[in-house]
Amino acid sequence: MSSDLLIAGVDEAGRGPLVGSVVAAAVILNPDKPVAGLADSKKLTEKKREALSIEIKKSALAWSIASISAEEVDSINILQATMKAMKQAVETLTITPDHVQVDGNRCPDIALSVESIVKGDAKVQAISAASILAKVERDSQMSCLHNEYPQYGFDRHKGYGTKQHMEALQQHGACPQHRKSFAPVKKVL
Repeated sequence: MSSDLLIAGVDEAGRGPLVGSVVAAAVILNPDKPVAGLADSKKLTEKKREALSIEIKKSALAWSIASISAEEVDSINILQATMKAMKQAVETLTITPDHVQVDGNRCPDIALSVESIVKGDAKVQAISAASILAKVERDSQMSCLHNEYPQYGFDRHKGYGTKQHMEALQQHGACPQHRKSFAPVKKVL
């Protein structure tokens, strides 16, 4: 692939949690302004992700973030919601990329050249950048949700089905942002 092609990296955050939106990001990095320290967002500390997120937004040629609500996840399923978020993130970029590289083994249905790359967030800088933006946005949403519903501890487990989260679900039932189609939530309803 020619080095002067505009490549958008795409990744998501929040497929596994029991609560909140699934978030996707698309990033076209600027070859003249490389961002040092890009890596799979899961391998970085929260502080490092937040610093990199600011740097990515400043340096990238274009970036976009899309969220699909828990309610929509419940109505169309998590896979379709993830694909929809990825498609929206790509389609709302201010620059149209020549090619799109998506983390994982599936591609959203977009009218552009697109390929999936398994473990792409560890192999492709633009996908790493997208993974960081998506994770920082989702974590921010979980902090807001924590302020609204502190009894669940969303600030600590970010909505994943940890022991603490499962106990809070048993004790308090589900909040409106819980994914009602997910088995552990369905069980307490």
